[in-house]
Amino acid sequence: MFFRNVWCAAELTNSCRPVLLQQCRGGVSNVRLQVRNSLHNSRRGGRRAGLEPDPLAQIQIESGPLHPRALWKPFFFTVGVSTVSLTACVIWEYENLRSHASSFLKRPGTWLSAQQRKFKTQLQKAEPGPISKWWNSLRDSEKVFYPILAANVLVFGCWRVRSLQPFMVKYFCSNPSGSSRCLPMLLSTFSHYSALHLAANMYVLYSFMPAAVASLGKEQFVAMYLSAGVVSSFASFLYKVLLNQPGLSLGASGAIMSVLSYVCVQYPDTRLSIIFLPMYTFAAGTAIKVIMSVDLAGVVFGWKFFDHAAHLGGALFGMAWCHWGSSNIWGNRDKFLQYYHTLRKNDSGR
Repeated sequence: MFFRNVWCAAELTNSCRPVLLQQCRGGVSNVRLQVRNSLHNSRRGGRRAGLEPDPLAQIQIESGPLHPRALWKPFFFTVGVSTVSLTACVIWEYENLRSHASSFLKRPGTWLSAQQRKFKTQLQKAEPGPISKWWNSLRDSEKVFYPILAANVLVFGCWRVRSLQPFMVKYFCSNPSGSSRCLPMLLSTFSHYSALHLAANMYVLYSFMPAAVASLGKEQFVAMYLSAGVVSSFASFLYKVLLNQPGLSLGASGAIMSVLSYVCVQYPDTRLSIIFLPMYTFAAGTAIKVIMSVDLAGVVFGWKFFDHAAHLGGALFGMAWCHWGSSNIWGNRDKFLQYYHTLRKNDSGR
């Protein structure tokens, strides 16, 4: 059973006032905040803008007219990243299975070989350290979550270095009118400027990841998560280009929405609750419908609170993966595995 709490809307209403991002209001925590071109509308901690110059006010934000032809490179980048992530995770799964099989076959078959192995281990003092013990004690979902958390925290720390902020704006904010369009589509899914934004997204990811990993396996989960990140970025690009609304976006919530929607569709009868109102529960299937309805309304009415197009794109991708992708894409990996097995066998000379 996975964590049943959904982040309360009030958490994001009161205090998410970062320098880079707009003040966000309402909704579930998986918020991909949309940034307008004016980066100095709000100050952290309620300080007055006139007392101290805004460190990001002088950064030049690339902006300009958006053309549909500018979508071709992001589209091929989305397809390429999804293909590479799927291929890499299939190989990862194969190597894990091969490693387990090899360790099983190498187990001592006689009492003498067992004693030799025990004596050799004692000589080598192979007692694992505290970090190894901690890592080995983790569940599969936690072994996936903590590297994702570390990457997000590292990028969050880079945002605090003033000299790196122009670089961060260029490569860690998704911008359809920027000179660098493709790479930020992936990097922005690990990028958070606000501590509350980061904490909220990681809370939701940690809550829903156990159920997703239990259903998909850690390899397929990573492939879906990375693919959902670039797909949600492309959905945001498409929306901004069609409406000619340039702007920056960052945050992991597009990818997290795919995890949330996958779990809610896979386990629609699971009861969820709001963190501060645990006495009120509702079905997961109902929750995802409400969340997607809000994002659809945001897309239709042009709301600027969140990047609703990225949210909606991620949610649709998660649903599509649940109904079709898991069986028809991941499920048809046998031919590639046979090719990779042959290639690896030839390289090893066995």
